[in-house]
Amino acid sequence: MEIPFFKYQGTGNDFVMIDNRQGIFIKNNTELVAKICDRRFGIGADGLILLENHPDLDFNMVYYNSDGNLSSMCGNGGRCISQFAKQLGIVDITAKFEAVDGLHEASIQGMNVSLKMADVSRISLSENCTFLDTGSPHHVQIVSQLDTFDVDYEGANIRNSIYGKEGANVNFVQALGNDIFSVRTYERGVEAETLSCGTGVTAVALAMFETGKTTSNKVTLQTPGGVLTVRFKKQATGFTDIYLEGPASFVFKGIWTC
Repeated sequence: MEIPFFKYQGTGNDFVMIDNRQGIFIKNNTELVAKICDRRFGIGADGLILLENHPDLDFNMVYYNSDGNLSSMCGNGGRCISQFAKQLGIVDITAKFEAVDGLHEASIQGMNVSLKMADVSRISLSENCTFLDTGSPHHVQIVSQLDTFDVDYEGANIRNSIYGKEGANVNFVQALGNDIFSVRTYERGVEAETLSCGTGVTAVALAMFETGKTTSNKVTLQTPGGVLTVRFKKQATGFTDIYLEGPASFVFKGIWTC
């Protein structure tokens, strides 16, 4: 069996994209997804995304982590699938699609994609960290000397010891200015640091505002894979009109032979 695939990346967060509108991909095959995402024996990616038909919207997004399991929302994946849908001719400069956390809207201008994220109504604050769900669960913690910080070791420890079997993504943050922050993220499901995490930088931007580390409702996040911007509105009920913005681009395409 031959499966056409497309490789996309958004600030270094990379994905295998498959047009599954005709049902060509065997869904829920954990072993197959993990093999495709393997960087030595497969195509190599942080995750695999299926683009599928939707009865009312432009398409449906199904996201798998690189361990082969279905996962929660992926912000950079949402931006990349919007570019993919444009390449397929499904959309032009705007897209509306459904993901595991509900409806999303995107605007596509060249390589840049702005993705509307889900509203956030609850943020848990503690002495050393902040926890919130931006489509995926995120732990946000400020550290010093982020460049040399052991993200894999500390991230795995927090992910497993604090959040149990389900785990959480862990973001380590260092302020570079009032509205600029450096971020490194340990992702569950990948079980390692990734070059960028869309829901992660979204969580960081909201956490920094909520804790008074920034007074701006437009925050720049510098990740190892590139720069992303998050803008939002703070309401009495929480955060609304949250947009994740940055580059997302096609890398290559090929055929996977089963």
